[in-house]
Amino acid sequence: MEAEFWEIDENGTWNSVYEDIRQQSCELPCKVAKFPENKTRNRYRDVSPFDHSRICLQLGPNDYINASLITAEEAQRKYILTQGPLPSTCGHFWEMVWEQRTRGVVMLNRVIEKGSIKCAQYWPQREEKDVIFEDTNFKVTLVSEDIKSYYTVRQLELENLSTQETREILHFHYTTWPDFGVPESPASFLNFLFKVRESGCLNAEQGPVVVHCSAGIGRSGTFCLVDTCLLLMSLRKDPSSVRIREVLLEMRRYRMGLIQTPDQLRFSYLAVIEGAKYIKGDTSLQESWKELSNEEDDPPEFTPPPPLPPPRDPYNGRVQPCFFPDDIDFLHRVETSQLRSTGDTELRNRNPAAPEPPPDRRDGPVGIKDLTSDPPRKTQQGEDETDEAEQKKGAWSPLTAHVCLGTALALSAYVFYRVYFH
Repeated sequence: MEAEFWEIDENGTWNSVYEDIRQQSCELPCKVAKFPENKTRNRYRDVSPFDHSRICLQLGPNDYINASLITAEEAQRKYILTQGPLPSTCGHFWEMVWEQRTRGVVMLNRVIEKGSIKCAQYWPQREEKDVIFEDTNFKVTLVSEDIKSYYTVRQLELENLSTQETREILHFHYTTWPDFGVPESPASFLNFLFKVRESGCLNAEQGPVVVHCSAGIGRSGTFCLVDTCLLLMSLRKDPSSVRIREVLLEMRRYRMGLIQTPDQLRFSYLAVIEGAKYIKGDTSLQESWKELSNEEDDPPEFTPPPPLPPPRDPYNGRVQPCFFPDDIDFLHRVETSQLRSTGDTELRNRNPAAPEPPPDRRDGPVGIKDLTSDPPRKTQQGEDETDEAEQKKGAWSPLTAHVCLGTALALSAYVFYRVYFH
């Protein structure tokens, strides 16, 4: 596997390898997801569960949820891959967790990414402690929260209000994995993966672990692919017998579009190669992964921001010429008039911005970049132009001053001529 990785890397052919996998992937029926009553339960129109592997809910008249059961038979591992819940499907999500007897939820995205909502807040925050989903009659309570630099582990209590039963659910939240991207390093990813493994959530005696990102195919597929390959290496006692491409193609028979980009495929190879060293007996690597991941550092949102720069001098130390330096009232009237004129012009010329359409499409299966962009920022050039305009307010330009002075001198000469000669 390592030789295969270096061959692809040196030739720069990750795109073609990824395209080959896409071409060989199965296109199986997903008719139920297209039913009119189910369209509002899909976050993205082009990411649907196959009919043969979709999870079926047991309560209510509609059994549909955008979730797929991935079965790795040889590895004796099962995963439920699903989209980030919508506000209207959070109750369905917890119903699925209860009915499948799931003990662990792995979340690989943030609620908001690139200014867009990628997932509903389906668990209670510290301020509210618990939340009730009346449509399915489940209550979720936050018991504890352990915040690391790039992931958070929460202990939740899921209560079925219909039967008064409660269960403990562990919520593993990877908080720094970018959409369409890869984790910071194989070490940080493997440290997170082994935290999930050590909890027992992935064991066969538990219900399938629920893994999701935004669409439930890219980051979620990477997590499951690496875990399955490492487990197969351990079971076979022969790491060289595991072929990542074959494992991925098999997993794509259960959910479309797993692994969204060539970079995610390349990262999967790196993580499996690094994890294989541990499988071969180098147990010191796990402690090394923990140290390299810097998990005890402060999370990015808790890092204090840098100090603000000192206020900028709009005139940059230059004294601006003024024809009436002492007439403060006159200058104030001129500035007020200019501001009113500028404001009226802007109001006349301003067109209301059209509302941005919601992200109703996910380019998951085709691996195209996310169309969501960061909000526009004020450029340095724009700031300089603003300062220059501020500098010109309330001050006459040298040319205007010279013209006025010349006019005054000409009038004085004409008056003197008339008085002296007439």
